Amino acid sequence: MKLHIREILRRKHSRILIGFAATGLVAGGLLSWSENPGEAGWVWSAATVPVLLALFVQIAVSLRRGDIGLDIVAALSMSAALAFGEPLAANVVAMMYAGGQLLEDFAQGRAKKEMTALMGRVAQTAMRYNGDVLQQVPIADIKAGDRLLIRQGDVLPVDGRVATDVAVLDLSALTGESLPQNIMKGGEALSGAASAGAAFELVAIRPAAESTYAGIVRLVEAAQSSKAPMVRMADRYAIGFLALTVTIAAVTWLVTQDTIRVLSVLVVATPCPLILAVPVALISGMSRTARMGVLVKGGGVLEALSQVQTVILDKTGTVTHGQATITEIRTRAGFAEADILKAAASLDQASGHVVATALIKAAQSKGLALSAPVQVVETPGTGIEGIVDGRKVAVGGNSFVAERSGNVRADDLLQDIDPAAMTVAVGIDGNVAGIIVLQDQVRLDAKPMLDALRRAGVKRLVLASGDRSDIAEKVGKQLGFDLVLGDLSPDAKVAAVRSEVANGPVMMVGDGVNDAPALAAADVGVAMGAHGTASSSEAAGIVLLVDELAPLVRAMAVARRSRMIAAQSVVAGLGLSVAAMGFASLGFLPPVQGALTQEAIDVAVILNALRALR
Repeated sequence: MKLHIREILRRKHSRILIGFAATGLVAGGLLSWSENPGEAGWVWSAATVPVLLALFVQIAVSLRRGDIGLDIVAALSMSAALAFGEPLAANVVAMMYAGGQLLEDFAQGRAKKEMTALMGRVAQTAMRYNGDVLQQVPIADIKAGDRLLIRQGDVLPVDGRVATDVAVLDLSALTGESLPQNIMKGGEALSGAASAGAAFELVAIRPAAESTYAGIVRLVEAAQSSKAPMVRMADRYAIGFLALTVTIAAVTWLVTQDTIRVLSVLVVATPCPLILAVPVALISGMSRTARMGVLVKGGGVLEALSQVQTVILDKTGTVTHGQATITEIRTRAGFAEADILKAAASLDQASGHVVATALIKAAQSKGLALSAPVQVVETPGTGIEGIVDGRKVAVGGNSFVAERSGNVRADDLLQDIDPAAMTVAVGIDGNVAGIIVLQDQVRLDAKPMLDALRRAGVKRLVLASGDRSDIAEKVGKQLGFDLVLGDLSPDAKVAAVRSEVANGPVMMVGDGVNDAPALAAADVGVAMGAHGTASSSEAAGIVLLVDELAPLVRAMAVARRSRMIAAQSVVAGLGLSVAAMGFASLGFLPPVQGALTQEAIDVAVILNALRALR
């Protein structure tokens, strides 16, 4: 919140400065036209002073950080203009400088926000047992040994052990695993996971501040704080341009002893092409990427995107859809696929399990009319049984359905099933009717996107997943990654990002809470915002607003073009400024005309920078 307030104050500060400069320029002009040149000079001087004072403060802050910026040239030109009796030239320079500051502040203000969304996911209260009575308490009051009730859909507030028979948990935000997991009695359940099944009891094993989810939040904050602030491209040329300006001014004084010529050199040297053109080009590029559904949070992020050499991608929800879908239905004689799916989906309408949701969606997509189930009995984490259209239906694990089918198992139907897949057995009227195979599918656009990244200049592709190593290896081999890493914890993903820095700027793409620290640690973090978690969107510098990967490749092309145009603008602007300094040193450009010439250079450079919008 403090960072956000600081950005707001900075923008207001820039608006105030440009207001002073513009008001003084207009008021002084009116006085000059009304034949009050002396009063006009005082007005122009008064309008310049606030901008100059603010500039001195900024220079002092930069020097304390060890940065020598081009702001020094602007300060020299304004100071010299006031000292040599050229207030109009000073006011024109102040106007140009204040306008550049406003544009730059706008570009930096698009940078990523604080981790408010990540903190927002942390549960604020929990249902705690006090004897046999439930009480809602703040999570800060929870201690090790407290017994909690976790309802369906609740996010676990603390790490704990399951105290009832089974807990069905959605761990995708923590581990990247798309399929729900059954945690049996006595098993450990991690904070940040969501309850995907019936309510269960949890015994806290550590307070919230020491739990897994709080650790992830701290990882993100540490990764963000370790990154250097955005450095203006213009400042990379600061020392050389400053030295050149002082040299030309000094030579002009030694040769001519003419203070007006020296002033003209300093005025023409005002580095507004650098201050203005770079943010305009980057903002233009950000506008273009936004129209593609790619939100880039700052000019520094766009510049970093243009230089990426290594791309690290999470598996679940990034190169895969992150949701289990039916890949196959295997049937026994006498049963049709549609009949099995309809019976299972009809019964699962009474279940809150995430796999039940996948079956229902699949049946509806095939146009199957579902019937209302009756006499439903669900055994959490194991299966569900009931009556559908007068027939006994059981849906669940192989053992669950076998117990209701004369202990006849479906082992023959399970042969050659991909170990990464999940299977659901279906029993009808005491017989095993078949099995339904579900799997998290690789995105159709994943391979073309990876190929396009290589064509765009990316030298190394890494798959980093919290899922099992064998599953990650299979996906990585299918898509042609250079390196595949599985079974990664959030801090291991951060380590993977940092280990790749030696190969060049790193981009990390992910969608879950477990990806947030790595997104913050990477040079460029990209979050799948359409279906990803809010925390990963806040940690990332780029958010994909559409559930596609292809726009990311196009955004990289836009970023590289925008950076190229910004660099062109810098070189052209500096070249024209140096030429103008030469004319000024020869006496062909008086101070005011020199300031106006520099303004013309600014306009030309900005128009060039706006090409990034096309």
